[in-house]
Amino acid sequence: MTQADFLKAPFSDPVALPEDEIAGPGRFFNRELSWLGFNWRVLEEAENTRVPLLERLRFLSISANNLDEFYTVRVAGLRELAQAGNTTPAADGLTPAEQLVLINADARRLMERQQKVYAQLRAEMEAENILILDRHGLSDQDAAFLGEVFLSNVFPVLSPLAIDPAHPFPFIPNTGFSLALQLERARDSRPLQALLPIPHQIDRFVSLPERDGVLRFLPLEELLLLHFDSLFPGYRMKDHCAFRVLRDSDLEVEEEAEDLVREFEVALKRRRRGEVVRMKISAGAPVGLKEVIMRELHVGGDEVVEIRGMIGIADLSELVLDRRPDLLWPSFTPRVPERVQDHDGDMFAAIRQKDMLLHHPYETFDMVVRFLQQAARDPDVVAIKQTLYRTSKNSPIVEALCEAAEEGKSVTALVELKARFDEAANIRQSRRLERAGAHVVYGFLDWKTHAKISTVVRREGERLVTYTHYGTGNYHPITAKIYTDLSFFTCDPALGRDATKVFNYLSGYALPENLENLAISPHSLKPRMLEMIAREAEFARQGKPGRIWIKMNALIEPDVIDALYEASRAGVMIDCVIRGICGLRPGIKGLSETIRVKSIIGRFLEHSRIACFGNGHGLPSKQAKVYISSADWMGRNLNRRVETLVEILNPTVKAQIVSQIMAANLADVAQSWVMSPDGSFARLPVPEGEFAFNCHRFFMENPSLSGRGSAGAGDVPQLTHTGD
Repeated sequence: MTQADFLKAPFSDPVALPEDEIAGPGRFFNRELSWLGFNWRVLEEAENTRVPLLERLRFLSISANNLDEFYTVRVAGLRELAQAGNTTPAADGLTPAEQLVLINADARRLMERQQKVYAQLRAEMEAENILILDRHGLSDQDAAFLGEVFLSNVFPVLSPLAIDPAHPFPFIPNTGFSLALQLERARDSRPLQALLPIPHQIDRFVSLPERDGVLRFLPLEELLLLHFDSLFPGYRMKDHCAFRVLRDSDLEVEEEAEDLVREFEVALKRRRRGEVVRMKISAGAPVGLKEVIMRELHVGGDEVVEIRGMIGIADLSELVLDRRPDLLWPSFTPRVPERVQDHDGDMFAAIRQKDMLLHHPYETFDMVVRFLQQAARDPDVVAIKQTLYRTSKNSPIVEALCEAAEEGKSVTALVELKARFDEAANIRQSRRLERAGAHVVYGFLDWKTHAKISTVVRREGERLVTYTHYGTGNYHPITAKIYTDLSFFTCDPALGRDATKVFNYLSGYALPENLENLAISPHSLKPRMLEMIAREAEFARQGKPGRIWIKMNALIEPDVIDALYEASRAGVMIDCVIRGICGLRPGIKGLSETIRVKSIIGRFLEHSRIACFGNGHGLPSKQAKVYISSADWMGRNLNRRVETLVEILNPTVKAQIVSQIMAANLADVAQSWVMSPDGSFARLPVPEGEFAFNCHRFFMENPSLSGRGSAGAGDVPQLTHTGD
């Protein structure tokens, strides 16, 4: 399919629904069930034979990890509401209790499917000489090797625990994985129940010596069972089972906390002790042991899932091995933009030449790191300001900020302590920055700061020039290798002034006035988008081409969805690339018949947020209004977070976004799923042996697309065959 073919493709015939469903809550699809649908798509990639085998194993692991996080946060919250008797319905009309029933049923089906996929992948791995062993049938040589591993690397960190009145049932932390043992003393057959927590500090899989080119692994729990007599000498094992718990991991922080860092440190400790929201246990577990575990963990039957297969499928990521590159995606090296190379790596010179847009991971995120490292070492730089929502453990960005502060530059860092599951890491980073002499602020107690902004103020002659970076993703060099995001560099004075006003807002609470380009949530971002959608609807009513293209991770904000429905009724043609959650129902007669929704699941995780409006001229066009953002169209992002929306005014950058990035995403077939009016997704069919356009491969194989930072409109290629 070429770009032109896609743009001319007709919309499907709309589905008719009763008028009361169109007007009522039925016009929205449930957020939580939509998220589960996304995770089904992730799991189905583990079954996609077009994907390399070990990458399929990675998708299986991701689906399990996603489901764990979903239960510890979203399901935990719904459970709390239901237990408190809250019957307030969600936008789609379902109460918390009703949602829990549907979620648990679908999640159980998903977990059953995960086990079937694991069994299939394990068989395929065996055919490729990668074996996951059990403790039975090991050779004497293997047993000797494993005995040495056990004594040297495992035994010192184990804590076998008896369960009796003198030994209370121990605390099992969130994601804690344990063996429960039914033992019998050899000399008098006296029974003993015991627990053996499996330490998370040790890899789940023990690698055995390679034999005849065969890679072999033994799960850690099998190694422990193999050596249980070293842990409980004088006892025989009668029976055993494994179990794993998930706890409520949402954080609550006191509104009047005087020391936000200290309050979060306390809250993180509370998280470890949250109520159990789900427990997986081996199918056929001894009845007595199961009853004891459920009673001591205060777990009801609804929270227990019996597993026939492997508990802790997320740990399979350990087996995605560099030693078998033939079973992984082909290697890919992100490009350094030619314009930066032309200026011998000088980021400031490249940005001064003209605005520069980088498309990660196809263009290396190292340019963002270089921007800050160069600023730290440049004697003409006087100040740096930076938001940090998520970043890596040994972050080169934090290192650059510390270096700049130690060099005497004015450094201000907004560190978001409320970045879920990164709170502890961000506390460590803030302490490090403070020690270096940076000004560290934490934004707002009740709103997360999710905006991605960096400014560098540089003395050039008689004036100060502000260089600004706006991003759609986190300042995280590791995830930037697999997340598709946009980095926009500019020294436009208006965008620099806007960024400075936002930083002043974050550090001093003074609401920025007279922003020249930016819109920010929770104040002006949502109104700006509603205004743009309404303008497009008005153009359509006037008989002009009405067109909207959006790309998001999630679309669930009711006011925005209703605005899109109204635009569709007016005749606006709307195409949405929504990777994950979507509460909008496309293709419904009289409501959304000119709206299409697709999801792309592939080698890279689609993460950039883009909104394009035809502005009365259709798309693509030079007159289009084009925006990039840190915000998805969700209630939390638009109403309860600090986010940015940047209008792209540079015509070549605008052309790159509309005619390359968005057009390629919309034209993708190989990795695309299309949403039906009932909220389900179906993979676009690709007949065996036929070409299917793949946007990820397209960008990897076409270095000329962004060669000097921004291709001009005349440089836009047709989306032609580049291989399956």
